[in-house]
This record gives sequence, C-alpha cells and structure tokens, in this order.
Amino acid sequence: QVELVESGGGLVQPGGSLRLTCSASVPILSFDDIIWFRQAPGKERELVATITRHGNTDHAESVKGRFTISRDNAKNTVYLQMNNLKPEDTAVYYCKADDFTRYLEVWGQGTLVTVSS
Repeated sequence: QVELVESGGGLVQPGGSLRLTCSASVPILSFDDIIWFRQAPGKERELVATITRHGNTDHAESVKGRFTISRDNAKNTVYLQMNNLKPEDTAVYYCKADDFTRYLEVWGQGTLVTVSS
C-alpha cells in the first residue's frame, strides 16, 4: 500500500513563512507527478503546484513568486516552501501522487495552514 503524509502546517502571521512536507512510503520517482492542492471551508479545491517525475515544476498564478515546490528523491519527500503568506492562503493543504500508467492516484490526509494576525 502506498501512503502520503503531509506535515508542517500551523498558525503563522501574514508575511510569514512555512515549509510543508509530503513524505511518501515509496520512491517518489515511482510517480508521474506529485501535486499540492489546497481547500478552504466552503470553497473549491485549488491546484497550488506540481512537480513531475522529470523535475519540471508549475505554480498557480495566485502563489507564483511566493511558493516553491521542490523534492528530495533520496528522502522520498516533496516540499512546498511558502513565503510572504497571506490570509487568503489559509486552507488545508493536500499532496497527491499520480501514476498514469496504473490509473492510480494517492492522497495524503492534509495539513492545516492558518494565516492570521
């Protein structure tokens, strides 16, 4: 069984920083891509950032220049560095891993980020 576990969330003031971690139970290069999503109460789930097996990255316009997705293959871990946080970034953040060949997607349990004074 493949599992993903998110960590690193918490309460931070506007303008502050957090680094989220997505830890996988298998090598992350097993997946075609790993994606960070977020969802605030009563709102649609939003794609935040993507990293592919080949290391290509993409970030949503709302976070571009503030958030950076990266990985440590040896540690089976993907990170989301979040800088200059804003109240509208408040959400539960999830990571998802995709294996297109096996029609498989795996979700983590989520970690809560609260940006507030």
